[in-house]
Amino acid sequence: MSDLHPSREIVVVGAGPAGLQAALAAHDAGARVTLVDASPEAGGQIWRGGHPPSRIAARLLGRLRDSPVQFLRGCTIVDAPKPGQLLAMHDGNPLWLSYHRLVLATGARERFLPFPGWTLPNVLGVGGIQALAKGGLDLAGKRVVVAGSGPLLLSVAASLPLYGAQVPVIAEQASLSHLVRFALGLRYLPGKIPEALQLAWRLQPLRFQAATYPVRAHGDMRLTAVTLRSADREWTVDCDYLACAFGFVPNLELAELLGCTVREGFVVVDNWQQTTAPDVYCAGEPTGIGGAEKAMAEGAVAGLAAALLPEDANSPVSRNLHSQAAPHLARRARCHHFAQVLERSFPLRPELRDLPLPETTVCRCEDVPLIHLEGCSSWRDAKLQRRLGMGHCQGRVCGAATEFLLGWPMQSVRPPLSPVPVRLLAAAALAKADDSNPHPQTRPGQ
Repeated sequence: MSDLHPSREIVVVGAGPAGLQAALAAHDAGARVTLVDASPEAGGQIWRGGHPPSRIAARLLGRLRDSPVQFLRGCTIVDAPKPGQLLAMHDGNPLWLSYHRLVLATGARERFLPFPGWTLPNVLGVGGIQALAKGGLDLAGKRVVVAGSGPLLLSVAASLPLYGAQVPVIAEQASLSHLVRFALGLRYLPGKIPEALQLAWRLQPLRFQAATYPVRAHGDMRLTAVTLRSADREWTVDCDYLACAFGFVPNLELAELLGCTVREGFVVVDNWQQTTAPDVYCAGEPTGIGGAEKAMAEGAVAGLAAALLPEDANSPVSRNLHSQAAPHLARRARCHHFAQVLERSFPLRPELRDLPLPETTVCRCEDVPLIHLEGCSSWRDAKLQRRLGMGHCQGRVCGAATEFLLGWPMQSVRPPLSPVPVRLLAAAALAKADDSNPHPQTRPGQ
C-alpha cells in the first residue's frame, strides 16, 4: 500500500517560517493543506512587513501564493473541542476546521520582565518597535534605547537608523564571555557567518554595552529617560523610546490544550516532529528557541511526516519519506546544536529578579502590583485571589514574568484561547455536548 495519502486533510497553525515550510512540504507530498494565521499576512513576526523581504522569505511567500494551499488569514484558533476538529474565529464568525493531522507552528513571543516604569507609554518590545517602524511609525530624529537580551537586539538596533532613529546605546544583559560563546556557535550554521559580519559592520557606529540592563524607566505621561546598570555603575540616558525584551517565550497554549506533553517549557516531539498527542505535530519555537533556520528545517520534516507517515505506528517508515526528509533532518541537527549554544549564551542574570519594587505592576491587564502577590503560593492561587493573568492577554505577558520572578509556571490552559464573541463559546459547548453535531465537519467555503 502506498504511503502517500492525497485525501488527507492537514491543517497548519501559524504562517511563520515553520508553518510556511510545513504547509508547502505537505502539499508537495500530495496532501490537502489549510494554513491558518491570526495575522492579515503570512511571514510570522520575523518576516511580516519586510521591505524588501529576505530571499528565503520571498521564495516561500511566492510559493505559497502560487500553490493551492488554502491560506486563511486573520483566522484565530479558539478551541479544540474534540479530536480532529478546531474551532476558529474568521472574519468575526465561527469556523470549524476538520483535520486528519495537525501541525502546530505557533511561534514565540517576547519575554517582558517588570521594572519600575516598564508600563510607561513608549516602552515597547524590541520586535514591537521594529513592527511599528515597518508599519509606518515615524522615528525620524527619535532617540531609541535598545535593551534586554538576545540576538534580536542587534538586528533591530541595526535597522532603526534606516528609519531615521538615533540609537544612543544597546544594553545586553549577558556577559561578554557569553557573547563570545554565542559567536563561536555560529560554526554550526556557516551560512550565518556572512550575515553576522554584515551586521557587525552596520553596528559599528553604535555604542554596545554588555552585562548592562535597565533598572528604571522615567517619565510621567510618556517615557523621557531610562536608567541602566552595569556592574556597580548606574547612569541615565534621555530617550523617546525604550525597546526592551529578554528573549522569547514559546506560544504553547494550543499545544497544551490539545494535551501535548510539555517539558522544561517546550513541546516534546519525536524524530518526525510528532507530539505525544495523536496526529499532532509541532515545529519551530514551541519545540525550542532556535531561529528561522531551525523552524524551517523542523517545519519541512513535520509537513512531510504529516503527509507521508504511515497510519500504523509499528509499520516501517516509507523509503519515500526518508529520502525526502534526509536533507531537512541533517539541517535540523545542525540547527539544534546552534539552538543549544543560543540557550547557553543568554541566561537571564539573577539580578533581574530584584528590579521590581513592591508597587511595580506585574500584571498589566489587571493592574496587579508585586506586593499583591505576597502570600500567594502558585499561579493558580494568585489568579483566584488577585486576578493575575485574567485580563485580555490571558497571562501571555505576566505568565513568563512571574515564572522568572517567583518560579510559578502557568497552569490550566482553557478555552477560549483568545477573547471572542459569546456565540463562539456557545458553538464550542454545543460540539462538546453532541458528538453527532454536523458543524464540526464544516470547512472554509462549505
